[in-house]
Amino acid sequence: MLGNSLAVLFALCAAVFAAIGIVVRQRATMDVPPAKGVSTVMLRTLLRRQLWWAGTASAVAGYGFQALALVFGSLLLVQPVLVSALLFALPMSAHLAHRRVTRGEWLWASLLTAALTVFVLLARSSTGNYSVSVTTSVIVAVVCAAVVLLCVLSATRSTDGRRAVLLAVAVAVMFGVVAVLTKIVMHMVAEGSVLATLTTPALYLVVILGVAGTLLQQSAFHAGSLQTSVPTMLVLEPVVAVVLGAIVLGETLSITGWEPVVLVLSIGAMIASTIALGRDEGAYEETLEAEIEAEMKAKAVTD
Repeated sequence: MLGNSLAVLFALCAAVFAAIGIVVRQRATMDVPPAKGVSTVMLRTLLRRQLWWAGTASAVAGYGFQALALVFGSLLLVQPVLVSALLFALPMSAHLAHRRVTRGEWLWASLLTAALTVFVLLARSSTGNYSVSVTTSVIVAVVCAAVVLLCVLSATRSTDGRRAVLLAVAVAVMFGVVAVLTKIVMHMVAEGSVLATLTTPALYLVVILGVAGTLLQQSAFHAGSLQTSVPTMLVLEPVVAVVLGAIVLGETLSITGWEPVVLVLSIGAMIASTIALGRDEGAYEETLEAEIEAEMKAKAVTD
């Protein structure tokens, strides 16, 4: 019981820092044209701006808390709690933009909070098998890599909303895999296997995929509509992680009676409220981007 409580606490901390990272990094490159969402222009812009590095530092801190959460809890418990990042991103984004959170946004936020509370109370997960076979690892790696590559290649040939969705799917798959690898690494750390931890490929894959996923995530923010990219990432990432956790690691939920029905309803409410909040926030972000673009064009004409 204490372990699950600590897992939820650290997961909430991870969600707070992840929310800060999302809000700050969105604004760091808001003046970059959406058409440059997958380009070296975006990369050069990111590396030159302190604001983006600050947002990235917050995202890294969030990942650190996520790793701590996975020491005490399973993927099935920790990953869905991370969806609450949108709850924290909403008021922060509104504050930075000097606007008020609407009544509708607060209602959706309340629904998400209630659904998360129900999920946490019912999600009693069993311990999985964290010694994954080489065959299983290769199969999962190949399938996930193929999905990511297909999404990225398709995104480069797409525009606007479709590009944003494809990149968001690729990001969600990558971070879902990172979560599974992190669980394996943190299990080794908890067992005191320092040498095994330092020599496992999972540790270095976490770093590589984490960096690639962060850059791809920023591209998804600017490739098209934020109304689709942000909700897609926040909803799909825990789904990928939970599915892989069940298939690869053998994690399961210990639920009986009416609990499965209530759990499904709470997950449905989480998904619906996340999509609604993401669309509201995305619509406002696009308005700001349009205003910035108009100001830049006006300035160019004046000059």
